[in-house]
Amino acid sequence: MTGAHYRMSAESFARVVQQAIADLPVEYARLLDTVAVVVEDEPSLSVLKELELEEGEDLLGLYHGLPLNDESFFRAGGQAPPQISLYRGPILRQCDTEMEMVQEIGDTLVHELGHHVGLDDDEMPY
Repeated sequence: MTGAHYRMSAESFARVVQQAIADLPVEYARLLDTVAVVVEDEPSLSVLKELELEEGEDLLGLYHGLPLNDESFFRAGGQAPPQISLYRGPILRQCDTEMEMVQEIGDTLVHELGHHVGLDDDEMPY
């Protein structure tokens, strides 16, 4: 079975996400105490346009919110809490097995948590 044709229900995918979160090293898992993780089927067209992704590029996840180093006690009220969106369709297209999905989701979470602590893409460990 190839990743392009891999099928998994939303409920099963949510269980894989929970497994990936459980497998995170403690220092990363602790950061998730203040960051919501949501699963969406696909990134919106506006997100793809904003990020200027080239055709054929899949976006696996996205961090929404202020990085920790930009937060302030005096920030404006009404700011949404930080959130990581995981995109089910692109992850399914990238992976051939459930084990690969657990690894890819874990890697994506670590990458997006890097943005949460203020790292740019070129500063990520991978």
